[in-house]
Amino acid sequence: MSIRRLPEHLVNRIAAGEVVERPASALKELVENAIDAGATRIAVRLASGGIDLIEVVDDGCGMTPADMALALERHATSKLPHEEIDQVTTLGFRGEALPSIASVARLTLESRVRGGDGWRRVVDNGALAEEGPAALPPGTRVLVEGLFGKVPARRKFLRTARAEYGASLDIVRRLAMARPDIAFSVEHDGRRALATNGAEDRPARVAALTDRALAENSVGVDLEREGVRLGGVAGLPTFNRGVADHQYLFVNGRPVKDRLLMGAIRGAYAEMIARDRHPVVALFLDLPASEVDVNVHPAKTEVRFREPQMIRGLIVSGLRRALDEAGHRSSQRPNEDALAAWQAEPLDRHPRESGDPSPTLAPSGSDRSWAPAFAGVTERVYDRRPTFTMPPPAARAEPAYAQLPDTIQHPLGVARGQVAKTYIVAEAEDGLVLVDQHAAHERLVLERMRAALAGGRVASQALLIAEVIELDEPACDRLEARLGELTELGLELERFGPRAMLVRATPAMLGRGDVTGLVTDLADELAAFDQALSLKERLDHVAATMACHGSVRAGRVLSVAEMNALLREMEVTPHSGQCNHGRPTWVKLAHGDIEKLFGRK
Repeated sequence: MSIRRLPEHLVNRIAAGEVVERPASALKELVENAIDAGATRIAVRLASGGIDLIEVVDDGCGMTPADMALALERHATSKLPHEEIDQVTTLGFRGEALPSIASVARLTLESRVRGGDGWRRVVDNGALAEEGPAALPPGTRVLVEGLFGKVPARRKFLRTARAEYGASLDIVRRLAMARPDIAFSVEHDGRRALATNGAEDRPARVAALTDRALAENSVGVDLEREGVRLGGVAGLPTFNRGVADHQYLFVNGRPVKDRLLMGAIRGAYAEMIARDRHPVVALFLDLPASEVDVNVHPAKTEVRFREPQMIRGLIVSGLRRALDEAGHRSSQRPNEDALAAWQAEPLDRHPRESGDPSPTLAPSGSDRSWAPAFAGVTERVYDRRPTFTMPPPAARAEPAYAQLPDTIQHPLGVARGQVAKTYIVAEAEDGLVLVDQHAAHERLVLERMRAALAGGRVASQALLIAEVIELDEPACDRLEARLGELTELGLELERFGPRAMLVRATPAMLGRGDVTGLVTDLADELAAFDQALSLKERLDHVAATMACHGSVRAGRVLSVAEMNALLREMEVTPHSGQCNHGRPTWVKLAHGDIEKLFGRK
């Protein structure tokens, strides 16, 4: 078959296949054009998730009739004035976007520059249908109807209207997050779905578009290195989600989905969050255009950095520094199911009996002699629940050898007791604090090990009698390959035949503990490691496993002095608000929450 030129309408449809994959991708092109036009307000209207209708209205600079005609030709743009393709500072120069969309839908383009007259052009699946004057305020209006209506092979592969709407809303949310100075609105099938006012700062805009609770459960990120600036908002490790749909990344104001950046986020939150949970972050990376290639992907959702390792290190360092400054903070979202368990028991109310001068509030059981009387109240309250004979609750008291610390001076309060040999109950100035003693101590031990590693190596404690741990041969091979790293962490091992390891010393801060369990778990962790992880990341994995084995276990009775010591160390230790698996180490019931439980508010 001889080579031939393809007709123009077919060329546009091929280009549309690269740029217009679904309604959301068409919407992305239109909104980005509005942003590049200098708009301060952008209104989006959708029908059936964008399949039937997409409308984008902006108050940007607008276009003259001649510019509108050029805009509907392929590879015509106002965004690349100097023909330097690597110096793009706008959201793109996709000159093929409008003609590509117009080749697979009915597109109406209306625009007006300030001081000029409005004009209208309609292109129906690649053919000019009509044009003429239009009445509209300065700016541009683009209406896309029946996307892929005449391309059934493409339309049948679209997802449901609900799914397409979700993808379209996510596109606008990401673009709105990048530009808090622009007011955005989205209407879907006649219902307002999103609205921002254009006068918010970046953290407020991120919280408004993700989760309002993020404002109280996040830290700011701000770091600059070698001319590259990293800013944004990072959720506390305990403020996490089951999927990674709340991770937003921007490079020079452009929303991207980049593997390098996502991997850096995972590395920064390593050992602070469970492996099946994902942090909530919005990171904004600003760097010279010469240091990043934005033309890797037709839709410009991927980028390539000149110095990828420096960028990754910047993100990990910036997030770690911000999370370090969070100290002992933990997300304080009370579990609704747990709070629902606190319920007021219904009490039968009966009129005051004759001759009874005042009502009495009595407990269940026959002895009501202690119940206080309240004059002036006109009814008696009885507890009609069945009574049971049971021993009184057991408790223990300790002599106070020293004055208890003042609750005002300590964010986590003063220990008042222990529940189920697992949870410390503390009283703070602003509420009641419950601490998971095992989870909290596990984090403290890990941070001690990290500090010791930063100073050189973790001190070890020799075992009086070396212990032999039997494992399978591959597990022994993995441990033998990491003997140097394990020694830095205070664990001294030797190969003892093909299927055993000899333990000569353990980290001094862990004590002896369960040596067999520790070595077995380390072998399993090493099997799960990615060889691409850096030495520091591998050491963090190993240190976390060791910390779990060396921490105070649930079920151990602690003295008041031990409980207070744990609380004080938590207050000065980074990341102590979450354990090494990402679960919270403490929660607080504020005074207002307690009053609600008892019906006082």
